[in-house]
Amino acid sequence: MSTAYTPRPIDPETLAELRRRDDAGRDCVPYVDHEGGDPLRCCLRPVAPGERVALVSYAPLRRWAARTGAAPGAYDEQGPVFIHAEPCAGPDEGRKEYPFSRAGALRTLRRYDAGGRIVGGRLLEIPEAGTEGFDAAFGEAFADPAVALVHVRAVEYGCFHFEVRRED
Repeated sequence: MSTAYTPRPIDPETLAELRRRDDAGRDCVPYVDHEGGDPLRCCLRPVAPGERVALVSYAPLRRWAARTGAAPGAYDEQGPVFIHAEPCAGPDEGRKEYPFSRAGALRTLRRYDAGGRIVGGRLLEIPEAGTEGFDAAFGEAFADPAVALVHVRAVEYGCFHFEVRRED
């Protein structure tokens, strides 16, 4: 990949859990998406028309905190994400840009510390050179030694798109 930071999809173990019961405690309800286009968080690409997917509630900070011992408190949140209804191959290793990077789209980059608390963020209007724009925004975020991870979200709906961690 030619990005400076690694966008992380939802990990396979978490996906297996979400395909049974989501982070809001609801059963997974797969369906065939005849139109396509929505962002898949399992493989970091848009849904292709005719794919079998599910819209599930996902709590990315909660799951990260459970693995690291962080205590995000009120910063814990959950929201809707699209995933394949069955296991998939994950992101294309040959990808050369950040996922869901459309020039002009607005993204919020939320910065979290090792305790799971928000320590800042920024609005990014994705430039024509999207990879360079994201690289600069992540470089700015990780210049602060307190930042452990960054969540990228769509401004319009607040949807979680992907995560980047300091160790990447």
